[in-house]
Amino acid sequence: MHADRPKDDTQAQSSSLSIDREPSQPQAPAQDGGPSPAPNDGDGQRTASVVAEMPVRKTGAGVRGRFITFEGGEGSGKSTHCKLLADRLQTLGIEVILTREPGGSPGAEAIRYVLMSGAAKPLGPEAEALLFAAARADHVRTTIEPALTRGAWVVCDRFVDSTRVYQGTLGHVDPRFIHALERVTVADLKPDLTFMLDVPAEVGLARAGKRRGEATADRFEAESLAMHQELREAYRLLVVSEPARCIMIDATEPKSAVADRIWKTVNERLSPATAPALLIGAVS
Repeated sequence: MHADRPKDDTQAQSSSLSIDREPSQPQAPAQDGGPSPAPNDGDGQRTASVVAEMPVRKTGAGVRGRFITFEGGEGSGKSTHCKLLADRLQTLGIEVILTREPGGSPGAEAIRYVLMSGAAKPLGPEAEALLFAAARADHVRTTIEPALTRGAWVVCDRFVDSTRVYQGTLGHVDPRFIHALERVTVADLKPDLTFMLDVPAEVGLARAGKRRGEATADRFEAESLAMHQELREAYRLLVVSEPARCIMIDATEPKSAVADRIWKTVNERLSPATAPALLIGAVS
């Protein structure tokens, strides 16, 4: 099904699923007035990088950047919260690369068109998984790995978990095939932290429809409600299976409350304010 549209720290969650929710904090910089104008909740247009409006700092020599991914069904708010998190990280002077899957590099964006238009659907979920893998390989090689190596933080809208859920669980592609593709495309690369934004399927589809307006639904938005409900359950099971990396967030809460919970978790798990860094142009 949903081809890939488009990890872990000391505080592992319980193996029983619980949805993270926390009341909105009064000092939250996020605004409650609908989605951020840059990316859409799902797969709207987005740039591969975010340009800071303040002096950017680079991590010290040999210090690798952090990798944060967002997952969830249609209309869950992934793109919006990717952008909000990137903006907050930038206030600390961190270089942030804001990217997406499928896409995020020239080669991957070309493959994205084939996938999202539905042209590859008749070929079956295995073929779609191969195309997503090809896009991911280019994305990792061209965008993600170079950024992490130089010390930048990468915030990505969808990654390998989308393939596991859409093509694996829903498309019934053999898990061994999925894992083999991961070994080839990402090797040992793994997100430091993954946020699963959880909304009921009917709520997410209504949001996606409002965002889309008169435009035609894409390859995955056009799937049945039953499929999207199954998708939600597959993501919830994934959180249970990897509680140290994956955090479930109740995305039906107000946008500012969701953004605050994400920011609190990032600070608890990854401590961005204390990341060793030096200003560009400074002598280390």
